[in-house]
Amino acid sequence: MKTSLGLVLAVCLAGLQFVAVIVVVTSSYVTSERVLLDHARNLLGDVGTNAIAHSQGFLDPAQAAAELAARLAENRIVTSEDKGQLERLLFQQLQSEQQFAGVFYGDEDGNFVYVMRSKGGSPFRSKIITRRGEDRETGLIWRDSDFVVEETLPDPTDTYDPRSRPWYISARTQRDTIWTDPYIFFSSQTPGITIASPVIGEGGELQGVVGVDIEISAISDFLSKLRIGESGTALIVNRNGDVIAHPKPELLKTANTDGTFRFAGIDEIDDPIAREAFGDLSQMESVFVESEIYQEFTYENADFVSTIMPTMSTKLPWTIAVYAPEKDFIGAIIENRTRDIWFAAVVAILTGVAGLFLANYIHRPVRAFAVRSALVSQGEVDPSEPMPRTYRELERANETLTSEIMQRKKMEREYGQTFELSSRGMVQISPDSGRFLKANERFSEIMGYSTDEVLQMSAPDFWEPGEGMTFSQFVEQNLENGGSSIEKRCVRKDGTVIWARTNAIMIRDNDGKPLHVVATIDDITQSKLAETQIDKLNRDLSHLARGEMLGQMAAGLAHELNQPLTAITQNADTALLTARDETVQNDELIQILKELDQQAHRAADIIKALRGFARKGEEWKAPFDLEELIGQTLRLVQPEATEHGVEIAVDCATLPQVLGIRVQIAQVIVNLLRNAIEAIASTGDNKKEIQVNAVFEDDFVKVSISDTGPGVDPKLELFAQFETSKSDGMGLGLSISRSIIEAGGGKMWYETNDDHGARFCFVIPKAP
Repeated sequence: MKTSLGLVLAVCLAGLQFVAVIVVVTSSYVTSERVLLDHARNLLGDVGTNAIAHSQGFLDPAQAAAELAARLAENRIVTSEDKGQLERLLFQQLQSEQQFAGVFYGDEDGNFVYVMRSKGGSPFRSKIITRRGEDRETGLIWRDSDFVVEETLPDPTDTYDPRSRPWYISARTQRDTIWTDPYIFFSSQTPGITIASPVIGEGGELQGVVGVDIEISAISDFLSKLRIGESGTALIVNRNGDVIAHPKPELLKTANTDGTFRFAGIDEIDDPIAREAFGDLSQMESVFVESEIYQEFTYENADFVSTIMPTMSTKLPWTIAVYAPEKDFIGAIIENRTRDIWFAAVVAILTGVAGLFLANYIHRPVRAFAVRSALVSQGEVDPSEPMPRTYRELERANETLTSEIMQRKKMEREYGQTFELSSRGMVQISPDSGRFLKANERFSEIMGYSTDEVLQMSAPDFWEPGEGMTFSQFVEQNLENGGSSIEKRCVRKDGTVIWARTNAIMIRDNDGKPLHVVATIDDITQSKLAETQIDKLNRDLSHLARGEMLGQMAAGLAHELNQPLTAITQNADTALLTARDETVQNDELIQILKELDQQAHRAADIIKALRGFARKGEEWKAPFDLEELIGQTLRLVQPEATEHGVEIAVDCATLPQVLGIRVQIAQVIVNLLRNAIEAIASTGDNKKEIQVNAVFEDDFVKVSISDTGPGVDPKLELFAQFETSKSDGMGLGLSISRSIIEAGGGKMWYETNDDHGARFCFVIPKAP
């Protein structure tokens, strides 16, 4: 039984078309489902990230307010003794942010000032507790929005003591800003949290604690407005398992046996899907998530996806979970799957019918050629007779193919000559092993090997050690989508490292199978060196230009500042004379005016030196007391040292006066001290000390400044212009300092500490 070729072609075409459509539909369904689920995962992660950002943005103002009030108290700008001023400060802080429920301050003596929002007739209420020994007095003040008193009332039954409260105890113990666990406010019965910041005195003693109460109901409102698919939900869980924010706020509270309220735990909240999303985490004593957890789970025959975000921080150990039904994301493609399969069947049938006609049309000339061939073989047709049209086309195709073969051989000969005589290095490389199949003389010259040696090697043999990449990985990254041009560091036979620019392309056969890699190589080492030198010169010129501009600005500022400083000096002298002429003299005022006059004169000296330095004029050297100058410079940098917890110790023996420009020497000492403070602050070591020593040796006074920082990188060229280890530094400080010391007849150098850290030393001549 013989089967029609046209029928076979039609059936095969229709069958292949049907299978292809089914495969495409199925693959599209699977991939679309996976893509949509991945999109759902990203969406849930984005929602969690937005919720974290919103929560932190909601709470950050409270921390800033508490720490600002603490700093004001530490600097004695606002004191607990002046309760009126303290109440006004807390009132202003409360008005600045709507989410603040109350702002308060309690001290070590039990005094307490609390300003809160009131739901009565007045919008604000203050509670002030004053203690004098064992006696205490509690007063309540109601105020309007302009701080005007509307009502006052004593509260003799009040027994509140801030020192016994958890927020006060935690801040006193940790000596740092703390956040309490969220809880239900007693008065308003709303969810809230308290932040407290300690007030530390100059001697390191605790003076009191500043705190802020924040209502966090707005976070639940924010979660309720999030659109996560069609019915997704987001919630926030504290480290102790309490659910502190939920789109349904009524689920958050649960009653205690004594009638008070607390947060519902994740294992008891009336949201079974949320409990399922947390899984085993809901049964743990402490909920802490280190990295994002994505999972797919089933609840009551419905599939869900969920993401649990990492815990925000140690101070705010909150975990955000987001979940949604899978059908919210892939429901549409599930409904379309059956319809697509029926559509594929119809398309296959129509394609089969069309393929039957097409197969018959294609088969007709082939059948005519086959018939003529059979007749020729039987001797019934003379081969010299005109051939069918089909045969002539095949003959023409055969002639064309023969011509193409000849052309290809000609091109191969021309390519071989170009390959060997090229002025650029050229190689052919196996795409699998990376071994060289062919190399010209120029490539051998570039790499320093003979051609025979090159053919025994592979491409990775020339790469710089530590490259960590195989040739297969190189092909995958650079040649899968065509050619590439890359620059790599290569090692010659003599061990020298050169830069080579490689232009490579993958040659494939008609089936797309890789045959070999063709690459051209150029030695660009010299051009790379030239580019490096040009870049360095450009940076140096930019630095010099900025330095010149700064010099011009400094001269202008010095000129403008000199006149107001003169007026300050004259006014200070006049005020001093007036104070001394008073019948009852105020010694403290006189001392302040003296210091004002001294500092104004000192500023004028600095301005004078700055003008001279900016204009490149001559300065006058004069004898001065170096020990006194060191003490004054310490006062300039003491705030920075205190901020970073750095202690500065000074050891000065009996010193003679030195000769130099006083303000410039002060500039050198301040620069070295600030460098030491910044170096120590960049490390986490507990030991933070700077030692300043000054001794008299051989008609010179030697000053050394040592620190306990990380030291100086040996690769750094000290005292060179524009050399710096700081990300925002200009690299001019040490260079200018050394120039100042050497211009005064001294010398400056660097030493390494015995244990760790850095020591900078300089000497200046003794005054005649």
